[in-house]
Amino acid sequence: MTTTPMLPLGDEALEERLHPVLDHVEHELREAVVGADRLVDPATAHLAAAGGKRLRPLLTLLAAELGGGQNEQVRAAAVAVELTHLATLYHDDVMDSATMRRGAPTAHEVWGNSVAILTGDLLFARASRIIASLGAEAVRVHAETFERLCLGQLHETMGPVDGEDAVAHYLQVLADKTGSLIATSARYGATFSDAPPEIARMLMRYGQKVGVAFQLADDVIDLSDDSATTGKTPGTDLREGVDTMPVLLLRQRQATGALDASGVAVLDRLRAEELSSEETLRSLVADLRAHEVVAEARSLAERWAHDAVAELDPLPESSVKDAFTAFARLLVDRLA
Repeated sequence: MTTTPMLPLGDEALEERLHPVLDHVEHELREAVVGADRLVDPATAHLAAAGGKRLRPLLTLLAAELGGGQNEQVRAAAVAVELTHLATLYHDDVMDSATMRRGAPTAHEVWGNSVAILTGDLLFARASRIIASLGAEAVRVHAETFERLCLGQLHETMGPVDGEDAVAHYLQVLADKTGSLIATSARYGATFSDAPPEIARMLMRYGQKVGVAFQLADDVIDLSDDSATTGKTPGTDLREGVDTMPVLLLRQRQATGALDASGVAVLDRLRAEELSSEETLRSLVADLRAHEVVAEARSLAERWAHDAVAELDPLPESSVKDAFTAFARLLVDRLA
């Protein structure tokens, strides 16, 4: 019996082949997040136990289908990329002062900032230990990905330099902060299943664009009024002063003199109001959600997903290629 939720890939036989492997990866992941001691284990297991879509491990397994299929190295890489992702979430939630993640209180809400940060560090270390078992090249790729994750977070925190296009800056942040690990997930699956190098490079380009599409979709979901479904606190980015794509599109329109009165009012409120109040934050989220820039951000997410799928044009038609298309579409269809 399968236990791990999996995105529908459009082919029953493929899903039946991959699902037990994903279950195995989930089991190994749950083993990897414990084992320090009784004091630390509740914190390290907190986010893994809260669930998640396991997109990165699934992409690793799917990529392996373009090579020799599933094996021990592919499964180990799938565990490592999800551990790395979980580690970033501990850090992100501290930086964003988020109170909810996956429908549960964030780690820093339960144990405090210091424990949450150190827990993220510990999970990075465990991911690195697994990657080290896969060879020097895998270690190099993991280090480069980790560097891009950090650069993406730094550039988001510091913002664009004077004269830099803010939308272009933000898209690069998303490529680094989200796209890099998704690209690496696909790369590992291809590499450790002995797929040709050109397939690995193709999947990296696909993965990076899928990552940008995914995060643009999250920017819209962050404005959702249904936190029970999203598992996140609506408007977290607004409260922390992070300009996600809808706000950047408002500012872009304002700079060209094309912003309407309702958009001006939203930007004025962002500048003038203290958003620590939940009531004020909900009101501002509702005003922004009603503006047409949200639909524009949604369209941008769909365009990046389309461009990701276009990277796979050289592949022959197959159920696996169709599954990559379904994977990209489903990340954006979360907006429906």
